[in-house]
Amino acid sequence: MSSVTVRARHGTVGVRVGKVQVGGGAPVVVQSMSNTDTADVESTVRQTLELAEAGSELVRVTVNVDEAAAAVPGIKKRLLAAGCDVPLIGDFHYNGHLLLTKHPEMAKALDKYRINPGNVGTGKRRDEQFATICAVARDLGRPVRIGVNGGSLNQELVMQKMQENTDRDLGRSSEDIVNECMVISALQSTELALETGMRKDQIIISCKVSRPNDLIAVYRDLASKTDQPLHLGLTEAGMGTKGLVWSSAAMGVLLDEGIGDTIRVSLTPRPGGDRREEVYAACELLQSLGLRSFAPSVTACPGCGRTTSTGFQELAERIQDYVREQMPVWKTRYDGVEAMTLAVMGCIVNGPGESKAANIGISLPGTGEAPSCPVYIDGQKFTTLKGTHDELSAAFRKLVDDYVATKYTKK
Repeated sequence: MSSVTVRARHGTVGVRVGKVQVGGGAPVVVQSMSNTDTADVESTVRQTLELAEAGSELVRVTVNVDEAAAAVPGIKKRLLAAGCDVPLIGDFHYNGHLLLTKHPEMAKALDKYRINPGNVGTGKRRDEQFATICAVARDLGRPVRIGVNGGSLNQELVMQKMQENTDRDLGRSSEDIVNECMVISALQSTELALETGMRKDQIIISCKVSRPNDLIAVYRDLASKTDQPLHLGLTEAGMGTKGLVWSSAAMGVLLDEGIGDTIRVSLTPRPGGDRREEVYAACELLQSLGLRSFAPSVTACPGCGRTTSTGFQELAERIQDYVREQMPVWKTRYDGVEAMTLAVMGCIVNGPGESKAANIGISLPGTGEAPSCPVYIDGQKFTTLKGTHDELSAAFRKLVDDYVATKYTKK
C-alpha cells in the first residue's frame, strides 16, 4: 500500500474494479495499457506483469478480434498463477457487442469493459449495440468505462450542434462545440447504461482529448454535471518530454482541483522502448502533488560548471534504477518505505544541505573539491565514502538497504 494524502475528490460514487476501488473517496488510481498483440499470450502476460510491478493498479488490453478475445482467459489464468491479481480491462471498439456475447469466458475473465460510444455504431444500431455491451456487464456484475474520445466522437451529434451554431448565429468555435459534444455524449451514454439496468456504482466516465487546455475545460464541465468517477488523461500525449509536460500541465491542474479518480499518462514509447515509463510518470505526478507515495524519491542536482564530472549523474541514475528494482520486494516487506527520501548531489553548494534534508543523502565532490563524499542520515553526518564510481554505488546501496531494514516496520 502507498501512503495517501486525503483530499476532497470529485467522484463521490465508488466503483469496484476487481480488488481496486475507483472514486468514492478512494486514492487516485494509476492505470496503463499493454501495447502487445493480445493474441500473443506470453508477451501480453509478461508486459502486464511488468506494468503491475511498476505501479499500474489497473491494466487494459486490446480486444479487437476473435483471437484476442480467445486469449484473454489464458492471460488472466497465467497472471493469477504468477501471483498477480491486477484487474484486467478489455478495450473494445466497433465489435465489442459481438465479441462479448460470442466469447463468454473472455467476458467473465475481464474485470472491466471500456466502451467508446463513438465507435459502437450509428443511429439506432449504436444504441442497440451499446445496450448489448451494458447488458453483459450488468449480468456479470462488471463495471464499464464510458470513454468518449475527441478523435472518434459521434459525428451526428457534432453536425447537429454545428448546424445549431450556424442557424442561431451563436459564434461558438468548433473546439467549444466539440468539447460540449463530448460531455453530452458521455452523459447520454451514462443514462443509456443505467436504462439497461446497470448501477451507478458500475460506471466510470472519461472524455479524452489531446490538448491540455481542452482537457481542463472538458473535465471541469463534466465534473459539474456528474458525480460518477472520472478517468483522466490526454488521448495521446506524445513522446518524451512533450508527452510528460503536456500530461502534467493538464492533469496537474485538474487533480489539484479534486477532479480525476484514475489516471493514465498516455506516452508514445520509442521503438522498442519501455512501456513502464508511462506508469512511472503517473506515479511521479501523483507523488509530486502529495496525493500518493509509490516509491522513495531521489533528489539530484541538475549540474553546472562546478560539476564537470559525470559521477553524481551516474550514481543518481543507478540509485533511481535500484529503488525501482527493489520496490516490488520492499513494498511486500516494509510499511512506509515508499515515503523514504534520497539525495545524490554534485558539489558543496547545495550538496550537504540537500543531503541533510533527505533520509539518506550523499554529496559528491565538484570540480576542484576534495575527493571525498560525506553521507548524511536523517540530518546527521554518518560517514564519508571514497572510491571508484562502482565502489561508491555499492556502498551507498548498502546504506540504503540497511536503512530500509532498520527504519521501517516489517509486515
